[in-house]
Amino acid sequence: MSDVAIGIEDLGKRYRYSGAAPLSYNLRQDIADWVKGLLRRNNKRHATLNEVHERHIADSPEYFWALRNVNLEINRGDVVGIIGRNGAGKSTLLKLLSRITPPTTGKITLYGRVASLLEVGTGFHRELTGRENIFLNGSILGMRRAEILSKFDEIVAFAEIDKFIDTPVKFYSSGMYVRLAFAVAAHLEPEILVVDEVLAVGDAAFQKKCLGKMGEVAKQGRTVLFVSHNMAAIEALCSKGYMLEKGTVFKSGATGEVIQAYMSSFMSNGEQTLGQRTDRKGDGKLRFRDVSFRSIGQTAAQSVQCGSDLEISLGYESKAESLRNTVLSITIHNAVGQCLLLFDNEMVGCDFASLPSTGRLNCLIKRFPLAPGQYHVNLYCEVNGSLADWIQQAAQLTVEPGDFYGTGRLPPASHGGVLVSHKWIATGPTA
Repeated sequence: MSDVAIGIEDLGKRYRYSGAAPLSYNLRQDIADWVKGLLRRNNKRHATLNEVHERHIADSPEYFWALRNVNLEINRGDVVGIIGRNGAGKSTLLKLLSRITPPTTGKITLYGRVASLLEVGTGFHRELTGRENIFLNGSILGMRRAEILSKFDEIVAFAEIDKFIDTPVKFYSSGMYVRLAFAVAAHLEPEILVVDEVLAVGDAAFQKKCLGKMGEVAKQGRTVLFVSHNMAAIEALCSKGYMLEKGTVFKSGATGEVIQAYMSSFMSNGEQTLGQRTDRKGDGKLRFRDVSFRSIGQTAAQSVQCGSDLEISLGYESKAESLRNTVLSITIHNAVGQCLLLFDNEMVGCDFASLPSTGRLNCLIKRFPLAPGQYHVNLYCEVNGSLADWIQQAAQLTVEPGDFYGTGRLPPASHGGVLVSHKWIATGPTA
């Protein structure tokens, strides 16, 4: 038996831009070309309607390729991390593997049953209860009722929804949806488990439990594909990685190497302003225009000494005359994506009830506490309760050695992490 679990050959998926007018072409001529192709029996390749239509839309600005020329071979028992920026094609790839949408070009060969957790509620019927959805999903996977029953109690216990198992899932919260969906996908013994970033909806304890379960699934020889922006989770769980960039495979190999390539890709984009970035989320009521760092009393720079006072300055703009109830947060992450620091105006009791349509917002941090090293900064903003702008890896920040403890001794970069003021006290032996 072959060790291959997933084979992907020249895979491509093309979408039409929303609102684009239908392409016009001569259907009569296309049919004529197709018939002529069928009659040319001596040719090695016959024309098809699809091939003829391809000529008309290949270079059309009304279409774009979410994936193109993707070739992968994933073996049984592999735990594979798929990473990339927003819009790189990660979720499109998983939808194709899960057969939610067909490919435009290429071929996918799957050896075994596939269970997917892509979006909240995917595969669930809203009018059915949790119990009924468990049996429905098991049936879709080709399992007999007796097999599903043998796993039923384990699924309910893992999802922690025993009191609501006979409630229609349309009344579930997003967290309950995710807990049940993951429990079903992981416990019904698919040969291939596909999990997207949807786990971010759950709380930290449940995320940890899910990661542990995916590890168990992998040890049983089943294949796991995991998409996440959490590089620490990818590194801990996955033995192999693929980085997608603009719909193609940019890097593949050992997880650490792929993560490093991903983080380096943001460094190479240093000259691109935030206003030019398209890999962002939000309705655009407020958009970050630029971000800069400055040690208090110094000019702007991309580096800061640990222990010095730091000002993070955010330039923004909006088409609205004024902005109501604005919430901003800045997170600083290490090389594998772990969040080390969070700065949030609401948390410290600073309410921006009204802001002008353009300006700057400055966050002042006393005695910056990160150890020497390279970090990246994410920016997030809500206006009136709606996501306005969210940019990951918006900027790079270099922290240089500094006298954080006031002893003249500089903390080494090898220790990493957060620096905390502390004291040592020696006491005599106790009775």
